Amino acid sequence: MSNQLFEAIDFLEKEKGIDKEVLLDALEAALISAYKKNFKSASNVKVEINEEAGKLQVFICKTVVEEVENIQEEISLEEAREIDPNYQVDDVIDVEITPKDFGRIAAQAAKQVVTQRVREAERGVIFSEYVDREEEVMTGIIQRKDKRFIYVNLGKIEAKLAEAEQMAADEYEIHDRIKVFVTKVENTSKGPQIYISRSHPGLLKRLFEMEVPEIYDGTVEIKSIAREAGDRSKISVYAENPEIDPVGSCVGQGGQRVQAIVNELKGEKIDVIEWSEDPVTYVSNALSPSKVISVMINEEEKSTTVIVPDYQLSLAIGKRGQNARLAAKLTGWKIDIKSESVAKEEGLLVEKEEDLLDDDDLLFD
Repeated sequence: MSNQLFEAIDFLEKEKGIDKEVLLDALEAALISAYKKNFKSASNVKVEINEEAGKLQVFICKTVVEEVENIQEEISLEEAREIDPNYQVDDVIDVEITPKDFGRIAAQAAKQVVTQRVREAERGVIFSEYVDREEEVMTGIIQRKDKRFIYVNLGKIEAKLAEAEQMAADEYEIHDRIKVFVTKVENTSKGPQIYISRSHPGLLKRLFEMEVPEIYDGTVEIKSIAREAGDRSKISVYAENPEIDPVGSCVGQGGQRVQAIVNELKGEKIDVIEWSEDPVTYVSNALSPSKVISVMINEEEKSTTVIVPDYQLSLAIGKRGQNARLAAKLTGWKIDIKSESVAKEEGLLVEKEEDLLDDDDLLFD
């Protein structure tokens, strides 16, 4: 066999990252198949590839017997001892049967099988490379679109952005560069499949980790995220060190840090609020930017009744109930919002001064 084949195998190992042993095993299997097909051989055939000599040899495994009944599988003791005088009955020996024109036949027959194995090995390499990227943000280039997916080139593979994972505010144009969140990596019969999202809360989390050093190094912790992609999100943050302002760290000087994320998400509004283990404080913060007069807790049902000033009611509920809905999702508490006047009528609020929370606890920059 020509040394050119082994040079090609070395090239594939270096350029494609495919283990040489995988390629040689595939080649060996293909050559055995080719021999059996072209020479109608039995199953006791094996091929040895000699890389140093740059050649291949075909052997048939035969059992040493006193009297041969199956010439394909047996060899007489007399013939065996012509090869080596030490052979005994029941020994198994390899007899070389390499045809003169086998190189040409084998190359033709093995090409398809080897190509398939190479393709499979490449898929394995790609899968191994990308499976560790699940729940990470990657930058890709939009390659093409159809009714179901937008296909984004992530380097060695094309990922699928389903319609449900797209943001309404995005305009997806061919050759545009976009940041995406890798939701799932699968190894299928068709090769590795990567699914990505622009609407997943994980994208928001990773963008904050990339933009805010205090989150990346663990000084500030993201506790929860509630997101309605392309429209509005809420994110709660916490710092164990009381000297660190977690909200200020995320917002940045002049709002630069959070604005960079807003720009990436095409104007999606982001409320950054401080997490608290006290549900009264936490729910109050989550309803920002509205002010809160009182929060009543029902631990058993994990529900709250929140009282806000009359003029803040619509702000607390939000457009189409969005602010209250996001706050409930963020905190994990059911939230029932009542105006101050209604609360008084229902006897839920007697004296405003007793329940009024300090404004410093209610507002964030």
